[in-house]
Amino acid sequence: MEDELQAARPVRIAGVDEVGRGAWAGPVVVCAAVTDLSPPPILQGRGKRTIALTDSKLLTEAHRKSFAGLLPGWLAGHAIGASSPEEIDEVGMTEALRRAAIRALESLPVQPDVVILDGKHDFLGRPWRVRCEVKADQRSVTVAAASVLAKVHRDRLMAGLDGEFPGYGFADSAGYPSPVHQKALEEYGPTPHHRMSWSYLDDLPRWRHLKKHRDPLAGEGQLSLL
Repeated sequence: MEDELQAARPVRIAGVDEVGRGAWAGPVVVCAAVTDLSPPPILQGRGKRTIALTDSKLLTEAHRKSFAGLLPGWLAGHAIGASSPEEIDEVGMTEALRRAAIRALESLPVQPDVVILDGKHDFLGRPWRVRCEVKADQRSVTVAAASVLAKVHRDRLMAGLDGEFPGYGFADSAGYPSPVHQKALEEYGPTPHHRMSWSYLDDLPRWRHLKKHRDPLAGEGQLSLL
């Protein structure tokens, strides 16, 4: 994909990918990565097998961590942006994603000419020149790099919360739904790192009164407890 864009004119391409969109707890994290179009690093597997850079979901945890150690030396630049659970509750996921992506892009040491987003929806908009591609994290090594770095960064962040809030399985599930996570929520309720406007609270009778609702009549970003 990068070669196709480069054929039109020399451009600096940033791949952007997110992780944490569907989690119940923790931030949504976005990585922006810029490559100089040199061949990406590969890992040596068993025997003569090699492991190519691809979507983080298709890699093992060990391979993700190995790539995360190599990618900063290959990329021309990369940066991480995030939106907190409170921000997600306040403005909704689409706007939270946009803010996290802009934070990442504006923190790059080099500003891109084109941004490749994974998926069909352009949540960035102007002034960014955006190209949306379904499964871009499997077709673009730049987006794949962003996918891996975002995933490893967020997993480490969530694992760090495990000691502070034991029992929720943050080190294993990274804040996504799991039986351990569900059981802890039923017994102990949400932590300060949980998204309080999400529907999982509807299934927790002891804690559903804590759910936050965005009030459309109060303007975007306003929350109320109903």
